[in-house]
Amino acid sequence: MERLTVQDKRAILISSLKRRYKLQYDAIQPIPYIKDRLYCVDKVFVEGGTEIYVVEGATREIAGPWVRVDSYKDIFTDPRMKAKRRIIEAEAGYGKSTVTLQLAYDWCNGVSDSPFKDVEILILLRLRQLNSKISIYHAIKLFLAPKDPRIKSSDIKNIIESCSSVKVLLDGYDEFPDRDGATGSDVERIITRNLFRNIDVTLTTRYLPNDYDKANTKYVRLVGFDEKARDQYIRKAVTGDNEESVAKIKRALNENPILDDLCQVPLLFVMFSHMTHEKTHFQKFKSATGFFRYMIKCFHSHMRNKSLDKHAKEHMSEHESEHDELSKVAFEGLCGENQQLSWRKDGLCTRLGQGFCQHYIAVGILVEEEVSAETNEQTSATDIQTRTDVRFYHKLFCEWFACFRLVEVVAATRGASALKNVLDKVDPFNLQYLYRFTCGISPAVGRRIIEYLKSRRDGDKFAILCILEQTGEVDGIKDTVRDLCSKEVKIRFDDSKLLQRSTIQLLEIASRFDIPISCVYLGSCSPRVDESGLNLILRSGLSLSILSSLQKLRIYDSNRRLTNEELAAILSYSSQCTSLKELRFEWYHLPDTIPVGSIPSTFKSRSVKVWNYDFPSRHRRLNLQTGQWQSCDDNGKVGLKGLFSRTRIRLQNLTE
Repeated sequence: MERLTVQDKRAILISSLKRRYKLQYDAIQPIPYIKDRLYCVDKVFVEGGTEIYVVEGATREIAGPWVRVDSYKDIFTDPRMKAKRRIIEAEAGYGKSTVTLQLAYDWCNGVSDSPFKDVEILILLRLRQLNSKISIYHAIKLFLAPKDPRIKSSDIKNIIESCSSVKVLLDGYDEFPDRDGATGSDVERIITRNLFRNIDVTLTTRYLPNDYDKANTKYVRLVGFDEKARDQYIRKAVTGDNEESVAKIKRALNENPILDDLCQVPLLFVMFSHMTHEKTHFQKFKSATGFFRYMIKCFHSHMRNKSLDKHAKEHMSEHESEHDELSKVAFEGLCGENQQLSWRKDGLCTRLGQGFCQHYIAVGILVEEEVSAETNEQTSATDIQTRTDVRFYHKLFCEWFACFRLVEVVAATRGASALKNVLDKVDPFNLQYLYRFTCGISPAVGRRIIEYLKSRRDGDKFAILCILEQTGEVDGIKDTVRDLCSKEVKIRFDDSKLLQRSTIQLLEIASRFDIPISCVYLGSCSPRVDESGLNLILRSGLSLSILSSLQKLRIYDSNRRLTNEELAAILSYSSQCTSLKELRFEWYHLPDTIPVGSIPSTFKSRSVKVWNYDFPSRHRRLNLQTGQWQSCDDNGKVGLKGLFSRTRIRLQNLTE
């Protein structure tokens, strides 16, 4: 037998990798229950919102700016991202895995403007398939080059070490079975830079690991689909340039405003747009619960319509309505100390029943996946085995089925204390849709949950979304919205993303129904205006649209500087809030003179007050006619400001 050189083995490995990646990137499935309609990632991929963290030498514990970039390619080509370690962070369904598949497509096909064009070897591993015992080289052999006997795990190690250019993509740290544990796994060693120290590694995850090389890691986040990305996806992957079909999908979304928040999640927008295109008549939805109920129904009805066996159809209907055990599995998985989002297929089939389990896999709600079986340090590469695990198509599907079990659990409790003991273990700020779906399917249980949420700090805003799930009508919550908006509504940079999103949706409901918003306070949110001039983008990546009923806007950011252009953009955005009477910048460094042309004419006609509490100890009001700042007192009278202004403002913000 001819002895192979390292170069020969490298060529064999590269060939195996490209075959494996092609199977993955050619199998994009926008509607999971239509399994015979697969797309190449390059045919459906569009640029969502991508932001990089640009403070040199800073870690995420230090407040700093996020900067929007034009393309996923900038993650690797922007000079500010030069590093051996990157983390791409995003919520479930925001396209982390799709980005890795697009990069794999680029590498396999030598895409000319790709940062991966000249890379010798690309390693892309899905971490949910691994465990702490398997070495990274064994994992590469097992999942990326399993069928070629000419390549062994030890060969892969030698090949990687001999290459001048290697990039590694580790997808889904939050789904790695042994995440955040001191297991000494190769995955842990890689992200702490004790392994592959000089190799370029990018990790995708829903949250940051507990332990990683903070000093040498760059940060990226995906913030979802804006209107431009939605339009691009519809045209590229759904309708082509058929303007009538494009308009139909956009109209379906605009007529269902409650879905706007859901459809910022790329995965759900993709499903929505394809399903809307498929249906002659697409019904309106008044809640996220209504949308999800309809979507699950579509999964099952598609499967029934394909079957010609009447007896089989009867069983399918039973499986659709009788899913108590699956709901228990989902609830237990979400509410454990460490969330479990996948299960061994043999054990799950035993618990659910073979027929039921296979039906849900065939429908597309459950998904099979090959993962590494348990190994030990003495296990040789040739003895490593795989097993089949089963997971929900998406975490939201897990929350949907878990909500039926939560209804039963809450209904069985007696008294507020017992209810609190149950719900304190189910974090609403991590499982928002579990709460919203539960309130949507059971009004009686929903009322108890809403009272519990109102008792939690900042839970009143989230409670409004749960009330909306119950009623499906804004009329039922107008009084609650009016009461909350009569006081200052705060959005702080350290609020959870759910709390910020809930607060924004509350404000937009108020604005849509002309409910006065007394004051909005943005605390260290570093807002900037997007290209359209119609949205204020917060540091979290969430956007605040124009609020026509907003009366006062306070923006606080310690010692942040604004250029004339940035200030002009905020003034322009604020001028479109037609009820605005006052705009305050607190602890900002603003330009000493503002070009008169940057001051909106509507500010002048409405005599909007623009204030600046600046460092050191200045209380100033903008002269709308001259663009000059003038020292003044608290009542707006021009003159010398007292010496205690700085202390008063600082104390005010500390109490907030």
